[in-house]
Amino acid sequence: MPTRRDFLILSAGAGAVLTVAAPAFAHDAHGHAKSVTAITEVFGDGVRLTAVAIEYNGTVKGEALTAGSFSVESRTVTGAFTSTSADPAARAAEGPFVIVTLSPEDVNAPLAVKTGAPQGNGGPGNGGPGGPGGKGGPGQAGDIPSYDTTYPPASSTVLQSGPVALVSGHVMEGSSTPFETTKVENLIVDDFRQLEFNDPETGKLLRYNLFVPKDYDPARRYPLVLFMHDAGATSDVTRTTLFQGLGAICWASPADQAARPAFVLAPQFAEIIADDDSKTSDALDATINLIRTLAGEYGIDTDRLYTTGQSGGCMMSIAMNIKYPEFFAASFLVAGQWDPELVRPMAKAKLWILVSQDDSKAFPGQNAITEVLEAEGAKISRATWDARWTAGEFRTAFDAIDAEASPINYVTFAPGTVIPEGETGAGASGHRNTWRVAYTIEPIREWIFRQSRA
Repeated sequence: MPTRRDFLILSAGAGAVLTVAAPAFAHDAHGHAKSVTAITEVFGDGVRLTAVAIEYNGTVKGEALTAGSFSVESRTVTGAFTSTSADPAARAAEGPFVIVTLSPEDVNAPLAVKTGAPQGNGGPGNGGPGGPGGKGGPGQAGDIPSYDTTYPPASSTVLQSGPVALVSGHVMEGSSTPFETTKVENLIVDDFRQLEFNDPETGKLLRYNLFVPKDYDPARRYPLVLFMHDAGATSDVTRTTLFQGLGAICWASPADQAARPAFVLAPQFAEIIADDDSKTSDALDATINLIRTLAGEYGIDTDRLYTTGQSGGCMMSIAMNIKYPEFFAASFLVAGQWDPELVRPMAKAKLWILVSQDDSKAFPGQNAITEVLEAEGAKISRATWDARWTAGEFRTAFDAIDAEASPINYVTFAPGTVIPEGETGAGASGHRNTWRVAYTIEPIREWIFRQSRA
């Protein structure tokens, strides 16, 4: 018999819904509620339930709508507006949908469920890069750890307690009967396809998520960004890497795709891919082979292949650059380290390196790496940033270091700045909070896309 953990994993992987109920708002055929959709959004620290969309059997007047007409169980309602679809981006003066927005800061907004012992190497525990003292990683490359985090589908209970006016003139009065969500829309996450690759060379099965640019034109050539997750997101549930943070999501956002259309590839590794002994599993070659296969199937520009990753994913990116030094046009390396004696082939690479000074492994590790690269003749620009800066302040700091036109940029976050207010800096907090901020900095993404092998 399936366990509760099995049910949560299967549900998360399929995007299923947990609760279904009959419409409770119906008063007559002029404008009852047809369905309610839970809407999730991914933040730097993971996916959260941030809104519900109520679909009515009629067109709602936006100007007459108030947030006070709605309540959501155990959540803070921050607003309400009309929309033409369940996507909040389809906001309009009137429409059949009402989007009820919720505070992402609510204590129960995050959807991650911890189910087992914490993992290192970027997981919630103390081990891995950034963990205190010793090797302390989650295991050796190729090991299959116990998966400690699941992402059950969002669900919520909504109450329309006040009136809702339709353009027809009909007014639906409030009700004391709640309504359960029956659908889930995961913003951006749902735009990725979940696929599998059986690598004939290594015999490896890779589960992966692939974002194909909207209005893809086979006659065009598009860049591809590879994102590889940390060991804390190791799982056999394909979409885990999409729910755990912004590493893949940020490149596929509507704003980024409008400015820089690209494929985004996010493998979901079921094993430890890189360890603290600077060794990798054969997922390295399988992932390279997957990219080559995709480049043969789609219009992908092989002169504009990019890699990025956090913690173990960063370490895998480093290992790929060492073994395949001509493969990627540029790399965004977040919170990782490697044996500095092995990195000399990267001296001519284009790298943006980001690490927190609170990271007791990755910070000294990257210091050692950049020293070796400099000794090999690489030009490296350095800067210290405050992880609490606004987007404008990050832009100003980026412009300053970018003006030096170095192929390698090494940026560290100042001590204490990556730690969220009220959270201790103990353990691996300075490590894993690095990527909470790293993938929100748009100028770095712009810099990556400016690079080419040609």
